[in-house]
Amino acid sequence: MTSQKHRSRSFRRIYKKVPGGATHVQYEHRKPKKAHCAACRRPLSGMPQLRAFKARTTAKTMKRPERPYGGMLCSPCTRLKIIENAQAFMRKQE
Repeated sequence: MTSQKHRSRSFRRIYKKVPGGATHVQYEHRKPKKAHCAACRRPLSGMPQLRAFKARTTAKTMKRPERPYGGMLCSPCTRLKIIENAQAFMRKQE
């Protein structure tokens, strides 16, 4: 029987073949869900799926794209947002 902490489904089960030919079960934490765009809800590219401990030890530049709204909006939505901001600024100037 598995130990009590591994009976939860918060651990994913990985079946590995061992040299004797038998199959053993290894338990791993599940990956968190992918980050998504705040405007269109599409998954963000350039954002790793990291658990909290791994994210803490990773450099900030490795966790999100280095552009305006990086890590919050996808590339097409960022482009639209910048254009909208520029148009609003130009209307304000008139």
